[in-house]
Amino acid sequence: MNLTIHSSYLPHDDPDAALAFYRDLLGFEVRKDVGYEGLRWITVGPVGQPGISIVLTPPAVDPGITDDERRTITEMMAKGTYAGINLAAADLDATFDRLQAGDIDIIQEPTDQPYGIRDCAVRDPAGNMIRIQQAG
Repeated sequence: MNLTIHSSYLPHDDPDAALAFYRDLLGFEVRKDVGYEGLRWITVGPVGQPGISIVLTPPAVDPGITDDERRTITEMMAKGTYAGINLAAADLDATFDRLQAGDIDIIQEPTDQPYGIRDCAVRDPAGNMIRIQQAG
């Protein structure tokens, strides 16, 4: 088999704030912005990498989720413990400086980790953990 990662999913609770973070701060391009019954699904991805996308979804829209599960998801999003993604940047420090100027929730400044990578961590507007490591 020859599998690739095509899409990953992260919840959002404010589509405009999600766009400001992923499009305006991270520089991702918007590939789709689909509304349905007052909700929005936004697909973004890195410029020049059309085969890789992040789908920003309304939280807990699966019809199989119970009301208790919806409440738990909402609580976990508020604490920043529900979802996350790892990204890589050619220049981690410049990327961090750009994010920091965007007045976002900084979890960890660029740090050399004992396991051999240099990375930082921030939260997007919905509380998702975004770890960014130095590429290469």
